[in-house]
Amino acid sequence: MTGARVPILMYHAVTADPNDATRTLSVTPEAFADQMAVLADRGLTPLTTADLAARWRSGRPLPARPVLITFDDGYEGVHRHALPALAEHGFPATLFVTTGWVRGAYDTGGGLDTMLDWRQVRALADGGVEVGGHSHTHPQLDRIDDARLRAELTRCRDIVAGELGAPPVSFAYPYGYSSRRVRTAVRGHGFAQALAVGNSLARRAQGPYALRRVTVRRTTDAEEFERLVDGRAIGRTFVRDRALTKGYALVRRARRLRRPV
Repeated sequence: MTGARVPILMYHAVTADPNDATRTLSVTPEAFADQMAVLADRGLTPLTTADLAARWRSGRPLPARPVLITFDDGYEGVHRHALPALAEHGFPATLFVTTGWVRGAYDTGGGLDTMLDWRQVRALADGGVEVGGHSHTHPQLDRIDDARLRAELTRCRDIVAGELGAPPVSFAYPYGYSSRRVRTAVRGHGFAQALAVGNSLARRAQGPYALRRVTVRRTTDAEEFERLVDGRAIGRTFVRDRALTKGYALVRRARRLRRPV
């Protein structure tokens, strides 16, 4: 299945009572549990990010209907609500932690809602969740200088390694933004693969440092979720998102060109 197109689901907060900052990109615990049941009922096989990339890198076959379940940032509801639903079906997943937002010794205070603590992160890892990196303070990595970029990646990698006993091998770009410079730095810091957003299916041809994901949000109903995991009409589903992304990309590019050298 080297030409396979794989849905990589991107979640953020899983909570019944989100705040304004996380509301749009949150799902309720009930919706998340229902969505995991859909994956099981439809015979999909969840993989971790590391497993998918390793299979594509080595040429090992994928299961008949692969899917990835990923979480960004590190919200407390991933442990409280998502982990039990994952465990019910024996599903692995990948959590990308912003290490400066996890509650504990390295907390920068920037978390957008109630965040995980390191005890909960370890419990997730023990429960079959791959823990990857998502930077230390969640900046737009392609807008910061080389020194800060190195600091964001080094701090994130070293904190995860210190807390879990092994360095993370997967990374997700904050906001989905990257550049050749950022991707080179991510690779140089030992991450073997990285995820963007893109709101389309992942393919081997995208390369291991630009794999695309589809966003699951509070407005994603049962019918839309089934379309996402089946790979149907994804372009129509995210047409507004893509228009906004392209427009913002032009603004960001213009700002970069205006920056003094």
